[in-house]
Amino acid sequence: MARAFPKKPASQLNATVVDYAEKTAGNQAYIPEIIKGLGVSMSHFFKNTKEMLRGSRPDPVTERLEDGITTISYPEQKRPYPDRFRGVHRLTTRDDGSVRCVACLCCSTACPAQCISIQAGEYPEGDKRRGYEKYPVKFVIDELRCIFCGYCVEACPCDAIRMDTGVHAVPYDSRDQFIYDKDILLSFKNKDGQKKSENPRHEPGDPSFPGVTRLGDHH
Repeated sequence: MARAFPKKPASQLNATVVDYAEKTAGNQAYIPEIIKGLGVSMSHFFKNTKEMLRGSRPDPVTERLEDGITTISYPEQKRPYPDRFRGVHRLTTRDDGSVRCVACLCCSTACPAQCISIQAGEYPEGDKRRGYEKYPVKFVIDELRCIFCGYCVEACPCDAIRMDTGVHAVPYDSRDQFIYDKDILLSFKNKDGQKKSENPRHEPGDPSFPGVTRLGDHH
């Protein structure tokens, strides 16, 4: 009776016979190979040191495929980021230096990571903005939970939050240091060293203000 699964014939041995290496005191101690490796390392060390002293070190960005040191010595050297790079958040300010945020909670609502926490407050009596808009008593961003999607920037109607600092969160040794409050966010600047926004803001009471106040008066 024929077998359902006939046995396959044995395949020919396809192997290369390697001669046995004689064990000597030299190859068992690995001393010659260690000396060879140290020689290569020291030759690169002195060559790269000479390039650094002469100032002929290749640029790590434009000449990263050249011979020599092509690694970036951060933070002394930084790779240029593109213009639309989403860096650490910052809060923009008005002409009088106050925070531009009106605590509308649009950014915290749009945030998919829920890393933004805002506590809204009213302006004091006598302020022209009282009853019209609020301000953030507390504005906190957890940079560890942030996924840097930029939704908060897109959702903000006042251009009060930006990610144009051009820097990324530095490494800390504590999770608490990644919690950025309002004062820290206001201390950051954009790539040009400015704290204001490029978009002008027309405040309530200004002749150029296009909106309507809560009292129904047109400005």
